Amino acid sequence: MPFTALGLSPALLKALADQKFTAPTPIQQTAIPAILDKKDVLGIAKTGSGKTASYVLPLLMNLQQTIGVKNRHANVLVLVPTRELAEQVKEVFKTFSPALPKPVKTLAVYGGVSINPQMMGMQGVNVLVATPGRLLDLVDNNAVHLSDIETLVLDEADKMLNLGFKEELNKILALLPKKRQNLLFSATLSPDIENINQILLHEPVVIKIEAEEDTLDTINQVAYIISEEKKGPFLRYLINHHDMKQVLVFTSSTHQADAVVNKLRKNNIDAKAIHSKKSQGSRTESLYLFKSGKLRVLVATDLMARGIDINFLPYVINYELPRSPKDYVHRIGRTGRAEAAGDAISLVSKFDLHHFEIIQKKMGKKVNIIDGENII
Repeated sequence: MPFTALGLSPALLKALADQKFTAPTPIQQTAIPAILDKKDVLGIAKTGSGKTASYVLPLLMNLQQTIGVKNRHANVLVLVPTRELAEQVKEVFKTFSPALPKPVKTLAVYGGVSINPQMMGMQGVNVLVATPGRLLDLVDNNAVHLSDIETLVLDEADKMLNLGFKEELNKILALLPKKRQNLLFSATLSPDIENINQILLHEPVVIKIEAEEDTLDTINQVAYIISEEKKGPFLRYLINHHDMKQVLVFTSSTHQADAVVNKLRKNNIDAKAIHSKKSQGSRTESLYLFKSGKLRVLVATDLMARGIDINFLPYVINYELPRSPKDYVHRIGRTGRAEAAGDAISLVSKFDLHHFEIIQKKMGKKVNIIDGENII
């Protein structure tokens, strides 16, 4: 099915062609027509499946009917769990909006930076992309009014609910007009998502794109059995021995991420950490340097992975295993994209072997396991 069959305007079709988008993804094929028809949508699909464009494109078209009619406050509110995702969503809106006859102003607001520029930038905003906490700060400062919101989007709703935003979400929902379009996108369909679906969505179009097992076929997976005390030296050995560039390393905590970076730097391996305790400036810089190939190693926590989207990332290393098998698949899915091969390496202690067996069973793939104790 081509984009021309989805009901998008000639201006957006040209913009898609200019951006080298050739055909819609499965979620876009169903979501775009439904959103154009002002229907509620529940979209379940993995990260990297085109969810953002599936709502950005039709919302930009719908806004063309609204702008200039009643435009005192924002018409579209997109709620996201992290600053990185807020910037990412804003950029997608800004990529396609210049093609439209009527200009659409998009603003991303989040914590970790000064609130004053965000307050001043609110004038004339059509699309507001926000993290829940900062949005409530702006409401408390009388800088934003939600009375004109026609469409609410919850993007990465699974992460938002897992991170304990439920109370803030309830406060925001109470401020919104009762009559509105609701779009809920998530990587997983958890009980939390089911519950909020029942509260938010009215006769939604439900789109569930099953993850295809063969999406992992371009990823070469290997695990090394290694004791906790040897993980640091072994990580450095892997990076140096294989002359690795653009290595994404996952840890389970911010403290461990910083510790790994410190050890790498002491051994002359250029590395930075990206996690929730870093300032926004630091996070933005680290991500830019890594994406542009100027930083050799980026050490991240699971939450930060949502903002790391690189087509040709060659290496992912699990310094520690995640608790959830789904998070394991999400981590290694950062590599092996765009039909390019990638390597996913896990450092597994003997205490984690049983958990790793569960991960492999849930994933439906066996991983080559090597004893790493005597390699270095």
